[in-house]
Amino acid sequence: MSFLTLDLNLLRVFDAVMTEQNLTRAASRLAMTQPAVSNALKRLRDALGDELLIRTAHGVKPTPRAETLWPSVRRALLELEEAVAPNSFDVAKAHATFRMAMADATAALWLPRLVRSIENEAPGVNVRMVPLTTREPRPMLLRGDIDLAIGFFPGVIAQLSGGPDTPIRHEQLYSGKYVCVMRKDHPLAKGELTLDAYCKANHLLVSFSGRARGLVDEALTQLGRERRILLTVNQFFTGGRVVANSNLITVIPRHLIASTGMTGALIAKDLPFSLPDIHIDMLWHERDARNPALKWLREHLTGMLGDPAFAPGEPRR
Repeated sequence: MSFLTLDLNLLRVFDAVMTEQNLTRAASRLAMTQPAVSNALKRLRDALGDELLIRTAHGVKPTPRAETLWPSVRRALLELEEAVAPNSFDVAKAHATFRMAMADATAALWLPRLVRSIENEAPGVNVRMVPLTTREPRPMLLRGDIDLAIGFFPGVIAQLSGGPDTPIRHEQLYSGKYVCVMRKDHPLAKGELTLDAYCKANHLLVSFSGRARGLVDEALTQLGRERRILLTVNQFFTGGRVVANSNLITVIPRHLIASTGMTGALIAKDLPFSLPDIHIDMLWHERDARNPALKWLREHLTGMLGDPAFAPGEPRR
């Protein structure tokens, strides 16, 4: 193959299909028909002498050659885009839709202030929230289903910080501390919460996955103790309502108590054992790193943390 005769538009198609892992979604991203995308891939296969992408029941699967080639193609296209695309974003005139994923409690903290900013400054901007029911948002970012995710992703951040090179980028926004939450007239609401009293109580666990075991149970196991989890729910709002109207107690980050809508009915007490801080991170794909609109969104979100009226957690360190 001679590079001089290679149609570089084929590389844009290749990048879109690798990103989406699906011909239909790639065609939509490129504003092309699916047959046109298939034809472009055939021409690239012929030029490179490799199948590149193999159809499966769930989309397409890249060959080893495609996996090796894609990072170089991605970087080159990003550099070209940066060179020729507008490098500014006029929020007052722009028309854009941002797709974000957050858990319900995190969204309850961020969205009211973000919406007020959009109403006042960006009349042509829309936000679409995508359900986040897992602590693993990378597949959605890799597929291009979302532009960014905000939440507690401990396993993901550990891999991104110490693992191999990855197209997923991240920034820590703030930290928070776990506390024990109960209704204000709960029998344990007065005085110091002891470990014995904590373990004897009935508990509610907020779990995205539905697993009836969490970080607290691992900490208790280290102490040779255990607790009884009477109820598992998957939303902090639901957990707050139940705890405010029962004798159950729960553990949640202090900054999420307000998201339950039951602040006046709840009391927070220090835990009688140690738990690590919860770190809230923002994740995005490197393909969007230089996109002016998405860069504005990320900078606007981090800028909100500087407003004294918006204090979701401890300052970034």
